[in-house]
Amino acid sequence: MRFNRMLLSTTLVVVALVIQVSVLARLQLPGAVPDLLLLVVLGLAFVYGHMAGAFIGFGAGLLADLAPPADHAAGRYALVLCVIGYLAGLVRPDNGQIKSATGPMVVVVGAAIGSTLLYAGVGALVGDTAARHVGLGSLLFTAVIYDLLLAPFTVPLIMALARRAENDPLSESQSSGGDVASRWLSSGTGLRIGTQRRGGLRVKAARTRAARAGRIKGVKRL
Repeated sequence: MRFNRMLLSTTLVVVALVIQVSVLARLQLPGAVPDLLLLVVLGLAFVYGHMAGAFIGFGAGLLADLAPPADHAAGRYALVLCVIGYLAGLVRPDNGQIKSATGPMVVVVGAAIGSTLLYAGVGALVGDTAARHVGLGSLLFTAVIYDLLLAPFTVPLIMALARRAENDPLSESQSSGGDVASRWLSSGTGLRIGTQRRGGLRVKAARTRAARAGRIKGVKRL
């Protein structure tokens, strides 16, 4: 994974986790909690693909497992987001660009349902029966509603940031093994201007030397 991907993904995950823990979790909404972290993983997986989506999902879920006031076993949500990120990357749009809002919204609905069911299923395996007391149907319905309401304001923005970082000419030249100078010259990032200035200075110096030589020859003839 490139450095710009890691930096952007880490920043977005940390910001989403802070907002989710400090703001969304304190709203005391009925049913589930709006899962901003899930939407961040989906947006990044739509651009970066299934492998990056799995890694980002695992890291985001592990941070959520360790962040207070987590009351479940560590690794539980990491597994959930790892699977969701992998599957979302498999159905990402062509070139990471959304042509219609229908497809991503369907994926958001599927991810909200799938993450809730998988989280409850893993919890049942480790003896956590909290979902039964709250009501699995209520959790599924509210999770879908909350995520659908947040998705139009988060997923397109996250995808735009990911595409912009992915198309950064400086990061592309650093990540590839080619000549950095030639790539900067072809992209017109300012090195060409410096080269043109150096070339102009060389031409001016050559003209100055030629003029001096002409004056010296004139003096000798006199």
